[in-house]
Amino acid sequence: MFTGIIEAIGHIKSLAINANGARVSVAVGKLDMSDVKLGDSIASNGICLTVVAFDSASFSADVSNETLQRTGFVDYKVNQQVNLEKAMLPTTRFGGHIVSGHVDALAELQSIENKGNSTDYWFSMHESIAPYIAEKGSITVDGISLTVNSLTESSFRLTIVPHTVKETIIDSYQVGSKVNIEVDVMARYIERLLLKKSSAHEASTPSGVTQDLLARSGFMK
Repeated sequence: MFTGIIEAIGHIKSLAINANGARVSVAVGKLDMSDVKLGDSIASNGICLTVVAFDSASFSADVSNETLQRTGFVDYKVNQQVNLEKAMLPTTRFGGHIVSGHVDALAELQSIENKGNSTDYWFSMHESIAPYIAEKGSITVDGISLTVNSLTESSFRLTIVPHTVKETIIDSYQVGSKVNIEVDVMARYIERLLLKKSSAHEASTPSGVTQDLLARSGFMK
């Protein structure tokens, strides 16, 4: 598990993709590798990777075809920057939210608007994840724990402060950039609980959650 608080910016050192998946090597920048062991998890742009080899300056991991299909990894290039976070410890300060490192979908950056001491980023929102995204709720973008500030039917807005820009790869984003999205894991569990109560004949949304189901479960009046 992760918190979505980025510890370092690294870059892709090497990437070999074949029919069976990929092997990636990541240069870790300022990430402290002194306590890393084989089999540990390190999130790279929000993707949980298992360390299969490492030294003080880099680590290697295997990437499955499933991960290549569901994330932006298939389009990554050597020297591309990535956000890095080691798996959280029981003693870790919980500054973000619960992040699993399992990407739900890709989103595309639609616009960037400077607001003085912050910047608004509007991203597309695929219908498969729309039911899990709520105004003032948490979302993970390339591994960064962020707050959704407003929504439309097909997009969401993030307001980014200068510290986050400095400590992550957000400054490299351009209109058209694609990012890894992980929705709040609690929304997934709530959906599962609600669906257990739903009847087989009930009409469903893309997520299976309907207004009637929410009302019967006590979430709407």
